[in-house]
Order: sequence, then C-alpha cells, then structure tokens
Amino acid sequence: MTAELKLDGEGPLHDQIRRAIADPILSGSWQPGKRIPPEISLMETFGASRMTVNRALRALADQGLIARRRRVGSFVAPRAGEHAVTSIGDIRHEIEARGEDYGYELMQRQEARVSAAMSLATGVAAETPILHLHCRHFASSKPAALEDRWINLTIVPEARGIPFEDIPPGPWLLENVSYTEGEHRIAAIRAGSTAGGLLHVAADEPCLSVERRTWRGTTMITFANFVYPGSSHILSGRFRQGA
Repeated sequence: MTAELKLDGEGPLHDQIRRAIADPILSGSWQPGKRIPPEISLMETFGASRMTVNRALRALADQGLIARRRRVGSFVAPRAGEHAVTSIGDIRHEIEARGEDYGYELMQRQEARVSAAMSLATGVAAETPILHLHCRHFASSKPAALEDRWINLTIVPEARGIPFEDIPPGPWLLENVSYTEGEHRIAAIRAGSTAGGLLHVAADEPCLSVERRTWRGTTMITFANFVYPGSSHILSGRFRQGA
C-alpha cells in the first residue's frame, strides 16, 4: 500500500508526508476505515524519523482525515456528514448513510406563543400557539447537531399529543404533515459557550447554522434551526444550467 505514496519535493518533509497520505484519502482511493500503514513502514518508505512521521499523522488527524487509536493504529476517518440543500432531509438517514449509529435526545418541550420579534422574522401572527422543541442528535454517541424547532399548532394541532421523546420532530412532520414550499438559510457561525458545551466543541469552533422553514400555501408550518460542527458536516446541492 505504501508504494502509491510519493513525496512531491516541496517544503518540509513532514508536510510532504502529510500531503502524500492525504492524496489517496481525498481522491477516494482509500475509503473510510482503511488502515494507514504503520509508522515503522512510513519511516522506511519516506526515509524519515519517527518524530517526522508522527508530526505528519498528527496534522492529518487535526484535519479530520484520519483517526488515531492508541495501540491499534491510524485509520481513514469517516467522511463528514453530507446534507442536501435542495430538499427537506432527515438527520437520522444522513448519519446512518455514512455507517454510524444514530441517537436522539429531547432536551426541552414547551407550548408557547409567537412573540412580536418572532412574528416579524417569520410572518406568523403574534400570539399564534406553537410547540417549541430543543433536541440533540448523535452520531455513534457523539453530538452531531442541535435542533431548535417550533411547530405552528394552528396548522398541526395533533403535534400537541406527540411527546417527541423517542422520535425526532423532523421525520414525524415529513410523514404526517404535507407542505407546499420549503426554504434553507445557511450561515457560518461560532459555536458559542452554550452550543459548544452541548456539541462537545470549543466555544470558538466554526459551525454551520442551517435554518429550515416549510409552508403550506402562505402559512408557515414549522421553523427549525440546526447547528452542526463545521468539521463534520458538508452541504451539497446539484443543479442544471438554465434550471
């Protein structure tokens, strides 16, 4: 496997080794879970010291390209979660599609009414009854996303009877409530202390904020804000010229 690893001759040796290992990972030649050659093998291949090889591997781990396991070795890391921006998706399917176990936690469930500020932001009349939910989604027991969602109870009154303790609101809405239009708004943010604590990342960690809104006709059914650690999430979309 080390035969395909070649140095490019540019810059410090540890950077060349890092790029040599990153190339087959980024190209897809080395799939997630594939074992990286052991350090002794890399030392022989590149004519480098253990310290230099170790420095390259640490950099690859910091980039999220490999996962290092003490006394076991290094492996190609799972791909970042990919999220389509042209459809209403299901976090569980996204997580399971990349081979990870999905988990869910309902942190808060509260009936409330639309405030004046929320009314201006969403166009829903003030004092409209809503169900407000705070949820956390997990990938292989690690926090993968936070969800802050409200549901318009004038449009979906049956949501009052759903505890949402075992099933996330997104899949339930997709299965039970029809909509005519959806919208995504995407922003790069810092995690902050509260979200960072819940996601197990530093407060200054870059994150993706994805706002998702759905309507039936001119009335908004639900509004949700998802926060994902930026290092573990990809947004994707496909379109055709002239569409």
